[in-house]
Amino acid sequence: MAIENKAPGKDVSEEDLQSKFPLAAKKSPDHKSLVTVGDVTFGGDFIPVFAGPNMVEDEAMIVQTAREVKARGASFLRGGAFKPLTFPYRSPKYTETREDGVAWLKKAKEETGILVITEVMEERYLDLICETADMLQIGSRNMQNYPLITAAAKTGKPMMIKRHFGCSLRDWLGAAEYALIEGNSNVVLCERGVAAPHTHRGSSRFLLDLQAVPAAQEVTHLPVVVDPSHATFWAPWVAPMSLASVACGADGIMLEVHPDPPNSAVDPLQPIGFEPFGDLMKQMDATAKVIGRRVL
Repeated sequence: MAIENKAPGKDVSEEDLQSKFPLAAKKSPDHKSLVTVGDVTFGGDFIPVFAGPNMVEDEAMIVQTAREVKARGASFLRGGAFKPLTFPYRSPKYTETREDGVAWLKKAKEETGILVITEVMEERYLDLICETADMLQIGSRNMQNYPLITAAAKTGKPMMIKRHFGCSLRDWLGAAEYALIEGNSNVVLCERGVAAPHTHRGSSRFLLDLQAVPAAQEVTHLPVVVDPSHATFWAPWVAPMSLASVACGADGIMLEVHPDPPNSAVDPLQPIGFEPFGDLMKQMDATAKVIGRRVL
């Protein structure tokens, strides 16, 4: 018998927890799942950090970035080979590296041993990406692409589902349920900012919704990480919002790090360089220790 949608609002109801996303819902106040990827665990005292460029631009750049961010404490190398853009127009610099980019991520992984997360946009590339990626990223624009989430979940690979900038917590957990119902329990949620009329700066597109972190953790056992880079879209704000993310209880931090931020092929306003990243790692670790956790 079909389940009636008696409370179709944007806020999470008791009915939602029982019948809409029972697999994602907490069973008790202290119910919290650990998600392990390689030798890294989300949801415990340790707060893993993802770091790398928005786009995998070339082999030398991504291998260098892997070495540099790993040396400073990052657990994961992040980088998009398949890159969704807001508009369809691309230039030779502002483009995708696709299969080549995946091969370069593999090279970086082989040379440094760092774990890799990259975005999957189409089901037809899943097999290729799964050969290299330790974790699959479902981007915000695909958060409600349920066939893609289902196919990704069936690979058995750990997954990160980014919250769409216009979706509620209820929508976000509903998306996670599509992965969990396939038997893939290794799901991590990522807050990356919401659309709002006022963003404090003309170049900023989103507001980082840190309230979503404790709100999500109140109703789901899944780990919740934060991406301050894409939310703020402005490098000077990345450090303070990263510290705030740690302080509010984030189970991981995703940062855009580039060897030459002003010349990044994609979104050059938001990446930070290697040295600022190293400084931020130490600052996040100091903040984490205040609440009994650690980053390094």
